[in-house]
Amino acid sequence: MTKILTFINRGKNVESLHEVKCLVIDKKKQSLLSTGDNSKIIFPRSSIKIFQAIPFIESGAVTSLKLNPKQISLACSSHSGENFHIEELKRWFDKLPLTINNLKCGIHNPINLDASNDLLLSGVKPNQLYNNCSGKHLGMLSSCIVNNYNIKNYLSFNHPHQIKIRNVLELFSENKISKKNFGVDGCSAPQYAFNLKDLSIALLNLVNSYKSKFKYSDEVRLMINSILNYPQMIGGTNRFDNHLIKSCNKKLFCKGGAEGVFLFAHLKKEIVGIVKVVDGNERALPSAVSTILKKLQITTPNENKKLSIWISSFIKNHAKNITGKIFTEIK
Repeated sequence: MTKILTFINRGKNVESLHEVKCLVIDKKKQSLLSTGDNSKIIFPRSSIKIFQAIPFIESGAVTSLKLNPKQISLACSSHSGENFHIEELKRWFDKLPLTINNLKCGIHNPINLDASNDLLLSGVKPNQLYNNCSGKHLGMLSSCIVNNYNIKNYLSFNHPHQIKIRNVLELFSENKISKKNFGVDGCSAPQYAFNLKDLSIALLNLVNSYKSKFKYSDEVRLMINSILNYPQMIGGTNRFDNHLIKSCNKKLFCKGGAEGVFLFAHLKKEIVGIVKVVDGNERALPSAVSTILKKLQITTPNENKKLSIWISSFIKNHAKNITGKIFTEIK
């Protein structure tokens, strides 16, 4: 059985390590890499936002609101709250008959430290648009408005829009979601647990949909092409997921989620993978994912060069002195 460990070294000694679970399959559903126990249940968190956004695209809100590809990408994002994110979100929000408190995602400072500091120095308090999930919530509310659904309880498990999202997830994963696997995400939206096998099937069907071999192909192509053309919108400056998309020259779609979850799909090779850091520490993800892609030769030598800063990266202290490094071993 394959074992994946991400190490944090200080000097010449291992200071910490993170166990990583993984399942990678090809277009024939054959396993290319597995750490075993693919029936293990995980919450994919924000990594499944592209699936959650399908009913929003299907609703026709993109056309009726004249939304652009950057805003479509934001509907699938966990953005850093940088100016270029907030500007597009405000343009989108201003098209809707809403007040800011209609967004039930909550408020937090921008993920990007520079953006957070700039906001603090300006004296402006963050609102719901700065929440990294605000694009997803604008997508949900836009769909509700177009469909004349009640917007007050749009996050209820039994709301018509949430039922549509659940139906999409069941369709792509080819499995029924049990009520015992219901949960609530950090932004208060419904969240669902899946095992690694069902998530891999959902990702493979996403690739099939992109290639017009599965349902919702128009919606999926619109979203993925928007993300591939504007990867900075789903993350932000120095974020791994958009760096990986850029490094692979639009051949690979990926999305991370809280508690150390990462999904990737190579659109040309039709290979998909799920990565989960067991202890939830997200610092292990870039090295683990990059090492997996390199080992399976999913990424090219030239792409691996671009990803080298993530495969094995130095750790620096506040004085910018190197104190150790992060790297991953697959055995």
